[in-house]
Amino acid sequence: MIELAIAASMITSPAAPDLWRFCLEGRKAGCTAVAASTRYEDASGHGWEDPARFSVKVPEGNYRVTVTFGGGRTPSATTIKAEARRLMVEDVRTRAGKTETRSFVVNVRTPALPAPPENAPGGTAVRLKPREIGSATWDDRLTLEILGAAPRVTAIDVEAVDVPTLYLAGDSTVTDQQAEPAASWGQMLTRFVGPDIAVANHAESGETMKSFLSELRLDKMLSRMQAGDWLIIQFGHNDQKTQWPQTYVEAGTTYKAYLRAFIAEARRRGATPILATSPERRNFDAARRIMPSHGDYPEAVRQVAREEQIGLIDLTAMTIAFYEALGPDRAPLAFNDGGKDKTHHNAYGAYELARMVAAGLANADPRLGALLLPEARHYDPARPAPPETFQLPASGLRSDIRPDGN
Repeated sequence: MIELAIAASMITSPAAPDLWRFCLEGRKAGCTAVAASTRYEDASGHGWEDPARFSVKVPEGNYRVTVTFGGGRTPSATTIKAEARRLMVEDVRTRAGKTETRSFVVNVRTPALPAPPENAPGGTAVRLKPREIGSATWDDRLTLEILGAAPRVTAIDVEAVDVPTLYLAGDSTVTDQQAEPAASWGQMLTRFVGPDIAVANHAESGETMKSFLSELRLDKMLSRMQAGDWLIIQFGHNDQKTQWPQTYVEAGTTYKAYLRAFIAEARRRGATPILATSPERRNFDAARRIMPSHGDYPEAVRQVAREEQIGLIDLTAMTIAFYEALGPDRAPLAFNDGGKDKTHHNAYGAYELARMVAAGLANADPRLGALLLPEARHYDPARPAPPETFQLPASGLRSDIRPDGN
């Protein structure tokens, strides 16, 4: 049971118009006592979604969350995820009577888009899939999930901030998977960035570059993108499917053209684009080597990165090294559905891929590397952490539904 007794209020003074402060126990100046059993309601704008998830209603944007852990009579061990299971803080431990404070930035967004001018094409909202409607990814709340062996939080501050944003565009191998046991590297990457940058993961299962455009997902990112931001572009798993004729793109022609269009749109807004090749699927041959399944698409990404002179994260090569280091007997321990799924990862696999991406970002752009946690700037996929010792508290939501997009 989470040991939380929270007092909360929205601070509206001119000095801090965008600060929400939640305090433990008792009453303090500017705080309103809220019982741990108080359910979230729009009228109050804060409360518990369930025993582990606390939400505060906020406008769309980036928010620095400062959490104080511990302070009880016994030791604590706390992990925090935000929104749709984005890993923010991992296993913060405090001794009895001691506290520790950590800060991180959470991106909050809704589907709404600025209305286009009269007679102009476009739309007023992202065209969400049914499973996305009402999800924590797209609602008007900032949600924190407090987990761990002995979770304890003594204070939470939420403050609107203007910080650089790292945008993610991609498919099911990138998206914030909503339910256990599936996970993707995009929702683990937040664990490896510092408190002065936001990660805005717009990837979604089943997406291609064409559908990302037609569903106005690119429009949504571009509506918020500013000079000094970054954009990681990782497509290919679904774009290569000839059985999806409406969104198929050929590797050497239209695939490259769409990549260049995404790159140009980011550059037009002063953002820095970075390309990523797709993670490989887990298909071993008799010699215990991974059999490539992406055809000419990874090389097309590499060529465009060279021609456009932009950063490249070669996840295809790194995941091959990762799977082969584990071998065919242990590599399933990195995948969803008990290893039956050969494309989508579990928490361990997603965590290791996020470390690959973080190291790739540090190599691609020193300015971006400086905003990552120091331990995240280097990673050797041929020497992964053992899956048998990996531990991460599971979120309350679970699903046996396989993620879309292979």
